[in-house]
Amino acid sequence: MKITFDDILKATETLKGNIKKTPTIHASKLGNKLNCKLFLKLECLQLTSSFKTRGAYIAIKKSTINNPGKGVIAMSAGNHAQAVAFHAKKLNVPATIIMPEQAPFSKVTRTKDLNAKVILKGRTLNETNDFVNELAQKNNLTLIHPYDDPDVVAGQGSIGFEIFEEIKDLDCLVIPIGGGGLISGISIVAKRINPKIKIFGVESKLYPCMYNIFYNKNLPCTGDTIADGIAVKSPGKINIPIISKIVDDIILVDEISIENSISNLFEEERVISEGAGSAGIAAIMDNKKLFRNKKIGTVICGGNIDSRIFAGILNRQLTRDGKIARIRIGITDEPGMLAKISNAIAKNGGNIIEIYHQRMFHDIPVKKAKIDAVIEAQSSSNVKKIINSLKEDKFEVVLIKENSGI
Repeated sequence: MKITFDDILKATETLKGNIKKTPTIHASKLGNKLNCKLFLKLECLQLTSSFKTRGAYIAIKKSTINNPGKGVIAMSAGNHAQAVAFHAKKLNVPATIIMPEQAPFSKVTRTKDLNAKVILKGRTLNETNDFVNELAQKNNLTLIHPYDDPDVVAGQGSIGFEIFEEIKDLDCLVIPIGGGGLISGISIVAKRINPKIKIFGVESKLYPCMYNIFYNKNLPCTGDTIADGIAVKSPGKINIPIISKIVDDIILVDEISIENSISNLFEEERVISEGAGSAGIAAIMDNKKLFRNKKIGTVICGGNIDSRIFAGILNRQLTRDGKIARIRIGITDEPGMLAKISNAIAKNGGNIIEIYHQRMFHDIPVKKAKIDAVIEAQSSSNVKKIINSLKEDKFEVVLIKENSGI
């Protein structure tokens, strides 16, 4: 089924008053760091913290007309689940949501809190497909597909109108791809308003489903990714021809790049994004020459990240930046050694996060001990200064690097 510019325009009008009109901000700090003029469409601030609420509303609204009094069913890793549950509750429609067994606890809990019936099945969205279709047919439920649905695509496309209302002359758009509904809808609008604009899709290297079709490749689609929202093995059938015709290129990003993009969004712009939501930033960070001096828009399409994972990412980034380090200090086992070490670290601007005093290693002489200290510093050079200071105080010091085996 063909999705037109007018379909998306109509959906945009229907959405008014039923969703948030999220801001498109100039991310000057992050843009300067990446040598481009960067604009972020903050769908992480949308209802249920994701763009999915747009397409879900349009599809559920139509289902209440075509199949009144019946419930809806959806399959989702989390964001579409919450969006369907939210609008189903608002429209007084029963909702059944099938989620992968590995879906983040936070997304499962939020979906249940919206009065939806949640069933955990399979490891990915594609593994749940047959089960969902059987359940929908058995109970006469209307399937609200997360991306292979023209009403859903039309709803997601409303983002394109909102971006161009605020930013008229973008050189390119960088948009995450899972099943392809988001990029399909936005691309139809973008190419109609500005035919010269370049559109780049972004996928996880672990799930290059549309990349395979775009470039006639056969890369595997499997693995555990932090970008669970775009962990899709097969794009939507209605989206494939749209993306193949309109999108200019597709970029793949790895897990470390996605982690870096999450931490950079927070550190530079104080924007909290989930893995899928930051994929566009990851692509720009990995391809600075391609995007240098360009005026770029990207959609931060979701902010539903588990707090523990988010904290872990920030700490891992500090370690990669050299601002958190683990050092091993050899000492004589006598009073005052810990105080001497802590004083040396403090006077050089460091802070001790964790410390382990080891006496029982079989390879340590009885009058010796080793201290493992995790320290926080202003920079990697500051860590070196702390180590040199400890060495000047006659301590044996080793910097323990990640995966060093020490």
